[in-house]
Amino acid sequence: MAPDSEFIKNLDLLGPRGEITNVVPMFFSEECGKKIPQAIIHCVLFKGKTKVHIIDSKVIGGHILKQYNEATTWLKQKLAVEFIMDGFNPRIEKWEIPLNAIKEALTNAICHRDYYDTASTIMVELYDDRLEISNPGGLLPIVAKNFGHMSKSRNPKIFELFTRMDLVEKVGSGIPRMEKLMTEAGLPAPEYKTEGFFTTILYKKRIATRKTTKKTTKKTTKKTTKKTYEKIIDLIKDKPGLNVASIAKQCGITYDGAYYHIKKLKKEGIIMRKGPDKGGEWIVL
Repeated sequence: MAPDSEFIKNLDLLGPRGEITNVVPMFFSEECGKKIPQAIIHCVLFKGKTKVHIIDSKVIGGHILKQYNEATTWLKQKLAVEFIMDGFNPRIEKWEIPLNAIKEALTNAICHRDYYDTASTIMVELYDDRLEISNPGGLLPIVAKNFGHMSKSRNPKIFELFTRMDLVEKVGSGIPRMEKLMTEAGLPAPEYKTEGFFTTILYKKRIATRKTTKKTTKKTTKKTTKKTYEKIIDLIKDKPGLNVASIAKQCGITYDGAYYHIKKLKKEGIIMRKGPDKGGEWIVL
C-alpha cells in the first residue's frame, strides 16, 4: 500500500517545491525498477575463483528494502554454515563469512551507490574463496582522505531511512566494524577497491590451509564412514534378515550408529526394507 502524503512529508521526502523525490518509489513502490531501472541488485554465483563459469544468477528488483532482504536470503542459501552444539544452550550458527559483515557491506553499497549511473547496478558476486559486493561510484574525495574514519553518503535520505530501520549504525563506523567482525571470525581483513566502483571483498574460511591434523581427521572420518557403509551392505547381502542390533554388533558400532547409517542408506536409495521389522528382510537396490 502506498504511503499517504502526510507520511511522506513527515519523513521529509519532498523536494524543495513540494514534489515527490525518487526516494519515495525506491522505498515504497514495487514499480521502482520502471522509474529507476538501474536501482537493482544482481547476484551471481561463480564456480571457482574467476568470472568464467556461472552456476546461478538472480536479478532483484522492487523497492530497496525488498532488494536487501532478497539479496541476504540468496546469500544465506549459497553460503556454508556450521552448527555448533553447546550443551543445553541453543546451537550456534557459524557462517563461513560473518552475516553481520555481509550486512555492513550490502547496506553500504545501497546507501552509497551512484544512482545517476544508468549503466551499472549493485553486484553481489560469490566465488569459492570470497564474496565481492560492488556499487557504482568510487569514494568521494573527502571520504578517500579519511577512509575508515568518516563517511559521507551520496544518498543521505536513503541512509537516514536505513538508520530508522536499524540497518546501519552511525556514519563512519561500518569499515571498522567489518574489520573487527572478520578478525574475530579468524578471517582476513576486508579488502577494498575504490576506482569507479566501490568494492568490498570478504574472504571465506580456508579450511584446506588450516592445521594438517584437522584435514587428516576429516579424511579419516570419510574413509571410516565409507567402510562402515560397505560393511553394512555386504552384511545384508549375505544375511538379509539381520536386524539393526545384529548389524551394529557385527560392524563393531553402537546401535545408534548402525541406525544412522541404515537410515542414510535408505534415504539415498541404496537399500530398502521389505516386510516388517521382525520377519522382513533387507534388499540392496
